[in-house]
Amino acid sequence: MKTLMARVAGYESMKARTMAIARGELKPATGEATVLFASVETFAKVLSQCNRRLLALIAEEKPNSITELATLAGQSRSQISRILKTMSLYGLVEFRVGEQGRLIPQVAYDQVRLDVSLTSAP
Repeated sequence: MKTLMARVAGYESMKARTMAIARGELKPATGEATVLFASVETFAKVLSQCNRRLLALIAEEKPNSITELATLAGQSRSQISRILKTMSLYGLVEFRVGEQGRLIPQVAYDQVRLDVSLTSAP
């Protein structure tokens, strides 16, 4: 089972960490959060019940395109594209290039663990 490690971090903390990684000054340790969310609310929106159902649909049905996924989900292609783009920014969805350049969505993780401090502000 592949688990995404995530945590809530304030904007300045996220920015500083991203820049340190980009400069090669920081390499996340094994088991350390690799994805940062600006707030618990952001996490909840990205992993809403509707979006989790979409991830399950991708994992179960293995659609061969975004259009096929939209049909399976009963939603418009543009709506599905927007959702997938957001989820891909957080590493939840990856794309493989299929026949005729079609993007094939794939679920990158089976579960996610969120680390939230209860005693300090992000």
